[in-house]
Amino acid sequence: MSEAQSFIPTPLFLSEAASARIAALRAEEANPKLRLRVYVTGGGCSGFQYGFDIATDLSDDDTVVELGEAAIVIDPLSYQYLVGSTIDYETGLAGARFLIQNPNATSTCGCGSSFMV
Repeated sequence: MSEAQSFIPTPLFLSEAASARIAALRAEEANPKLRLRVYVTGGGCSGFQYGFDIATDLSDDDTVVELGEAAIVIDPLSYQYLVGSTIDYETGLAGARFLIQNPNATSTCGCGSSFMV
């Protein structure tokens, strides 16, 4: 890549578990356009909190990241907080959930659902 070209960082990475779960949701709903919407809102004990939702409709300014059989949607406000993050999916005694490992977070709460930059 030449210096004149701009580098656009990959907004998100998916673990194998998260990718498999999104693909399973697509299959369960029989909807190949189903995507996982990942967003950031104000709140939580550390200042910002993560949110997840199922998206079938897109806004004009959404960023869509296709990763194999999985797809993620990010709104422009959330994008800046999520660049470089990894989405994982875990199951355990507390249930199953998506979670984010965010290199931009300077601190996180104990449950991992909120963060500070």
